[in-house]
Amino acid sequence: MHAEREITALGLHIGIPALILFMLFIVGDLAYKAKAGRFGTLVLFGALGMGALGFVVKVVVSHYVV
Repeated sequence: MHAEREITALGLHIGIPALILFMLFIVGDLAYKAKAGRFGTLVLFGALGMGALGFVVKVVVSHYVV
């Protein structure tokens, strides 16, 4: 029972941030190869940043609620 909880916590606190960092690399490479320019790159990273911000807010809210 405790092992499942530890694996879930490990995936939540290490796996998802690692995935977000990998997505940063992918989006940066996509913006570079597509020659998106400053505004296009800002839009791409802004969309990814909103998703990452949502994850951080979820973690903070669940920490204080539970």
